[in-house]
Amino acid sequence: MQQAKDFLEESRDLYERVGSLSSMQLKERTGFKDWSVETVVRHLHFWNRMAYWALCDEPQFKDALGPVMAALTSGGSLPAAEANAVPEQGYELVAEWRELYETLADAYSSADPSQRCAWVGPSMSARSCITARQMETWAHGQEIYDLLGLRRLNTDRIRNIVILGVNTYGWTFKVRGQEPTGPMPRLELRAPSGEIWTYGDVGDSGLIRGLAEEFCQVVTQTRNIADTELHCEGDGALAWMAKAQCFAGGASEPPAPGTRFTREG
Repeated sequence: MQQAKDFLEESRDLYERVGSLSSMQLKERTGFKDWSVETVVRHLHFWNRMAYWALCDEPQFKDALGPVMAALTSGGSLPAAEANAVPEQGYELVAEWRELYETLADAYSSADPSQRCAWVGPSMSARSCITARQMETWAHGQEIYDLLGLRRLNTDRIRNIVILGVNTYGWTFKVRGQEPTGPMPRLELRAPSGEIWTYGDVGDSGLIRGLAEEFCQVVTQTRNIADTELHCEGDGALAWMAKAQCFAGGASEPPAPGTRFTREG
């Protein structure tokens, strides 16, 4: 699957930023829920492991997921539950994350794209599962780029994230117990290559126009719509972008305006 290759490239790109950090830098806090770089890497590593077992060993997936979900149900935090499951720290953690994302990409590259993979909620196709891993890696990579004061040079592989954002239009409302205001607004997005990607029909639901990168930032909730230059026309477009959410779990609010940004330097 091309999506497995895209996930691998996304992971290698982030490793280039993380692999050379000192142990002290790995402990620095990012703009995402005050998570450290190490916490972010552990989170990615844990769910990469879950994705591997979801494809290759479903009983092991269920055994490993059970204690984490139990801890969350009893009021524990996700980082604490993940730290219990993945106690490695520092360079050892980074090395294990790197080794596993290579293995994960290899496993999915030869998988049947339609194979069902167990997950926290409904099962997903293998293609959707590895796409979600790319999305998570890209989204959580943003807080590391922001912390390091680096501007990311995206490639057209972010189209997978755009499509995930499109496919979860209805989910944004469903997870909040709401109904969409109408059909999905039309998207006219400029890809990193300069190509124009369009989705949806011209109609009364509105229009969203701008950079594909910024659309991805909004649907992954790494930026508030107010901190982008996306152009929204119509109530439907504004309603979607105000709370867009392309990831699973409960309803999550986007960051407040001005709170997520790339640090100077």
